[in-house]
Amino acid sequence: MGMKPTHGFNGVARLLPGVRKIVFWPSFLLLMVAVLFSFIDVERFLAVMTNINQWILSNFDGLFSYSTLSLLITLLIVYCSPLGLVTIGGQKAQPLLTKWRWFSITLCTTLATGILFWAAAEPMYHLYSPPESLDLIAGSVTAQEFTMATLFMHWSFSPYAIYCVPSLVFALCYYNLNSSFTIGSTLAPAIGKSAVALGGNIIDSIALFALVAGMASSLGTGILSLSGGIEATMGIANGKLLMAVVAAVIVLTFVVSAISGLQKGIARLSNVNAQVFVALCLFVLVFGPTEFILANGVSGLLEYGGSFLERSTNTLTGPNDEWPRAWTVFYFANWYAWAPIAALFLGRIAKGYTVRQFINVNLIFPACFAILWMSVFAGAAIHYDALLEGAFRQSLLKNGPESVIYMLFDNLPLASFMTIALIGMIFISFVTAADSNTDAMSRLCTQSDRVKKESNRTSIKLKLIWGMTIGVIAWVMVSFASIDGIRLLTSLGGLPALFIIMLANLSLILLIKRAVQGADFEPD
Repeated sequence: MGMKPTHGFNGVARLLPGVRKIVFWPSFLLLMVAVLFSFIDVERFLAVMTNINQWILSNFDGLFSYSTLSLLITLLIVYCSPLGLVTIGGQKAQPLLTKWRWFSITLCTTLATGILFWAAAEPMYHLYSPPESLDLIAGSVTAQEFTMATLFMHWSFSPYAIYCVPSLVFALCYYNLNSSFTIGSTLAPAIGKSAVALGGNIIDSIALFALVAGMASSLGTGILSLSGGIEATMGIANGKLLMAVVAAVIVLTFVVSAISGLQKGIARLSNVNAQVFVALCLFVLVFGPTEFILANGVSGLLEYGGSFLERSTNTLTGPNDEWPRAWTVFYFANWYAWAPIAALFLGRIAKGYTVRQFINVNLIFPACFAILWMSVFAGAAIHYDALLEGAFRQSLLKNGPESVIYMLFDNLPLASFMTIALIGMIFISFVTAADSNTDAMSRLCTQSDRVKKESNRTSIKLKLIWGMTIGVIAWVMVSFASIDGIRLLTSLGGLPALFIIMLANLSLILLIKRAVQGADFEPD
């Protein structure tokens, strides 16, 4: 007769009833080891992370690029195929959200946090340090066109395709094919339900680790943005203590929001944030260098369209040029890290709409908005940088990328008011994105029977645990490793997620085939 354990994992299990141990514990413990390692010896941690990052980008750059192009092609085929007419959840399904709220959530929980941080800062990198193999003159008109096309490549259709494919497959599998609330369900059409049953927990654990690493990186940029804004407006020194306070406030807010549920929390925050996004974009367009913004944006868009295939296949630059790996492939790795678990959330809120409407809201509309946003903010930054003889670049080099967006607003009317509005917007953006993903992470860690019983509610304890974990990792990264640490952290989860998304794309191709053959997608 065995002894009844009273400590260890079993003791924790009583505090977290219904948790999927093989999904939760490997990711949680591995992340804790990474935090301790970085805290104890940050230089060695960064060296190890740099080597891993370089190995991933050097050996899988082609796979990242070609797979992303294949996702866009698959979505184009879906849009024109009979599958595009299928209603997610069946013909009688009622939408969970209005179209505007659906779009606002999609916009604010995907790339919104990134375009806020990088829209004014990233152009300075490409404008002054273009790929050596292209022989562009730094700061020239040609370099400006290259810069804008690069921003469109990094922030519009390609990254949204990485999110859209797994989200669409999950929505169809979960609502129409009666699959479970897991990442593995997106792979069932490709590898079979029996294979998913055997490896589903491992797949979900890998996806969970990838997202937590990506979320910590994203929260890190949020901490830098907000602490930089507080320093600019209030004069409080931007140090470890201020960053800790900012991280704590963000985490507390998004955990409270996640606990409040989809309708009260995420939907309301996203609705407000999307309206502020539009208003801020129009403000800069109207009161900034409007003529330059429009001309620069159009020329960049033409360059983007003309070089899209070369950029998507890494043939724009010379064979020995490391630029694509350092930028485009690196970004793709970041988007892949987020995509599997973001798919759970984005797929779940799509009930009641057709597949074609799903592609509109999760790919076409937000990608077009991102192009407009980058045209406005990057164009304004490039214009004022030239007017001030390189002052924006000097701010980037001296004070970090988080300082550039605030310098942009210093050159616009109502600078103080708009800076405060920007700080509020950055805060809400990070809260909204973290809110939705914390909800999805908690659901993924919960046994499937409990997920269905709890509907839109999952374990409050899991949300608290993941919220605090992500906050601690992000704070350690920005406090001890700055922007280098969070950039390296982003691609760490991208490689395993890449293979998950590739299989999800295969699943979508097989679903297209089923639709063409006249298969029934009505749920049982």
